[in-house]
Amino acid sequence: MTTPHPSVARITVGGSAGTSPYDVLVGRQLLGELPQLIGSTAQRVAVLHPEALASTGEALREDLAEQGYEVIAVQLPNAEESKTAEVAAYCWKALGQTGFTRTDVIVGVGGGATTDVAGFVAATWLRGVRWVAVPTTVLGMVDAAVGGKTGINTAEGKNLVGAFHPPAGVLCDLAALESLGVHDYVSGLAEIIKAGLIADPAILELIESDPQAARTPQGHHTAELIERSIRVKAEVVSEDLKESGRREILNYGHTLGHAIEKNERYNWRHGAAVSVGMVFAAELGRIAGRLDDATADRHRAVLESVGLPVTYRGDQWPKLLETMKVDKKSRGNRLRFIVLEGLAKPAVLESPDPAMLLAAHAEIAA
Repeated sequence: MTTPHPSVARITVGGSAGTSPYDVLVGRQLLGELPQLIGSTAQRVAVLHPEALASTGEALREDLAEQGYEVIAVQLPNAEESKTAEVAAYCWKALGQTGFTRTDVIVGVGGGATTDVAGFVAATWLRGVRWVAVPTTVLGMVDAAVGGKTGINTAEGKNLVGAFHPPAGVLCDLAALESLGVHDYVSGLAEIIKAGLIADPAILELIESDPQAARTPQGHHTAELIERSIRVKAEVVSEDLKESGRREILNYGHTLGHAIEKNERYNWRHGAAVSVGMVFAAELGRIAGRLDDATADRHRAVLESVGLPVTYRGDQWPKLLETMKVDKKSRGNRLRFIVLEGLAKPAVLESPDPAMLLAAHAEIAA
């Protein structure tokens, strides 16, 4: 096993609901830690990776094979196209043909969609096998790979089929971010900004001090922004794994954001949709008399400063409203939104008046 570089941050996600705690490592040259997370009892390892990371998946397969594991590399479609029941079934077939047992381990290498699928396949194969997340995008590092939520999409909406199945560990190698295109990198900033709005305002201050630097993995605050965001999520998830209470605050901006993603057939990046969703939530909080003008306006300013969208097509409201009614956070026909009652003061707004929703939508309508 390779000893991590001294600058590696180790963030522990506490076990809850009968699960074991695990570590999220943030730094560089972390793949030497993978064998320890896989463990000595595993004989077989399945490396799930998207088509775009075929060379990475093959290199990882060869490296683990040299360590004595029987390794298969399972190539998935890119991005949200991988989050289907058909892809999950393809993975189950590969595991079955390989003779995967309960002591064997799945490794998910890629963006948030890949780790979502890898975790879901791990949760459902033999009712749960170990898995390790190796996120390669900002979004994957600060959100999708941390917290134990796994899932796939259906025609009716995003992540409606899934399971809570925490990984054995998460390796966030910052070097992987250097190959990301600017749009993918900036998309991930939406989740970082969300963490700043709901829990850690220092994140906003770092971004506001130099928005252009925040847009690149070479920025002087990159590691700190990612670490702070992961700590926010780790603290919340440690308290509430299954979203029965406080974890719901992590959905800030996601109710409308998921509806936009579905409406765009997932051609919009997740972070772009959540960015619009957060501006909507801010306006909803303002209209409801919960949020002050300065904090509501700050949403739009900080998101625009890094190049994230803050508006969406105004003629789509009826479709968005219908989609939000089947969102996981809804209770019966009652819509629930996370809003702010001040910076880092999230709260639930349940069954808002339709006129209030329409007024908030008017503020984001393009």
